[in-house]
Formats: sequence, C-alpha cells, structure tokens
Amino acid sequence: MDSQAIKYPIYIVSKGRYYNPMTAKMFMEENINFKIAVEPQEYDLYKEKIPEKYILKLPFSNLGLGSYPARNFCWHDSIQNGFDKHYIFDDNIGSFSELNNGVRKKMSAKKALIGLQNFVGIFDNVDISGFNYRYFVTSKTNKPFVTNTKVYSGMLINNKIPYRWRLKYNEDVDLCLQVLHNGRCTILLNAYLIDKTSTAAKMKGGNQDKLYQGNDPKKKILKAKVLQEMWPQYVRVGIRFNRPHHYINWKKYFKQPLIKLKDLKK
Repeated sequence: MDSQAIKYPIYIVSKGRYYNPMTAKMFMEENINFKIAVEPQEYDLYKEKIPEKYILKLPFSNLGLGSYPARNFCWHDSIQNGFDKHYIFDDNIGSFSELNNGVRKKMSAKKALIGLQNFVGIFDNVDISGFNYRYFVTSKTNKPFVTNTKVYSGMLINNKIPYRWRLKYNEDVDLCLQVLHNGRCTILLNAYLIDKTSTAAKMKGGNQDKLYQGNDPKKKILKAKVLQEMWPQYVRVGIRFNRPHHYINWKKYFKQPLIKLKDLKK
C-alpha cells in the first residue's frame, strides 16, 4: 500500500455548524476526500457550504444523546466499505500544526494524516491514535508522542476492536478507557497537532447548544460523575480549571508497552 497516500476514510461529525464547517473547509482546501455526517433536517443547509458528494446523511435526528450515535454510524460505514481503520474528527478544526524544535508552525493536513497512519502502522497493539491540541503543547514539550492516554478530537480508530462510542458526555475518554482497560494501547501525537476552536467561547452549534448550555454547575458535575460511575477504579472528580472535572492518572494505571509488528515475527 502507498505510504504517501491517505489509506483510511475520513469522517467529520457535525451538528448546527452549517454556517462554518471548519474541518470540512480545511480538507476541501487540500482536495482531501471526506464525509461529513449530518442529521437529515440540516442536510440542505450543509449543502449550501459543502458539495453533496462530501455529505453523509444520518438516518436519525435530535436523539438528545450527544454525538456518539453519529460516531458509531460512521464507524459502521467504514466497515461496510471494507476498511480496517477510520479517521474521525470534530467539526471545529481549522488547521494542523507541527512541532519542530519547540516551534509550532502550520502544516498540511495530508502530511499529518499520512504521518500518523505510517507511524501507528508499525505497531500491532495500538487501537486508537490521534493528534494533540495545539494549545496543550508548548516549546518545552520534548516528547513527540505519548502512549496510553486520552486521544482527543482527531482520531484514527482500529475498526476491529469490539468497543463502541456509548456516552453522552466524555465519550472520547470512555472509548480510550475501554481500549486501555483491556490491555491495548493508545498514541497521542505531540509532533503533529490540531488547531481546534474553543466551542464554548467562539462557535455556536454542536453539543454546546444542547449538552453544555449555560454555566450550570450541576450539569458540569453530572458530566464528570457519569464517567466516574462508569470507571470508578480510574476516575476521580474534583475541581480543575475552576470547575467540576474528572481526573485520571493515566501513567499510574496504564503501563502496557507498544509492540512492533516486526517483534511479533521474530
């Protein structure tokens, strides 16, 4: 398989962001093929900004469950089309950056996607991988990647794993915990980064309108406690970032090593 081609389908899950589908526009600028999964009542609105060939119409609407049903639909679609893995992105990513000698600078999305899949492809036991946020990485960051931790809003997922998205809140943390709890690995790249817009501050639509509306502390406690109830052995709830938030000591609980494919053949 061509090591300089994007091997896997790319999906974007979006709702209420037809006015500015940032991630889709980024991929279109580089002529990268993708599918943006939208609910049927918004299909025509998205079509005003995005060519129809890129739009995947979901078979449901307004479930009130957050993004996880749409994410699972994309997962199933990629399997039906014969792929071993798929990319899934949030809809508010403006660009990619690379970290080089402590300096972050803009890079092509194609280079980032190919770099991730080629790197992860040398390992046998990595089920989820992806890109760190640009604002979480500084000039002092000295590791090109971190293993066995949460992966965020731009992910490459192994289609063969038996787990699925299932939570209304913190669904990305839960999916990573399913993988790690069962002894497999995740990789989060610091070398290649996504520039994600803060939804709470800058963009209407998405889950912001329904799940996290307002500043009700009870909702924020609920968001953290749902994860704690699912994973009491790993998750604590306390005050972080001046609000109720979950905390997981990833390094303490998940120490499984990466296994290279070539090592299995020895």
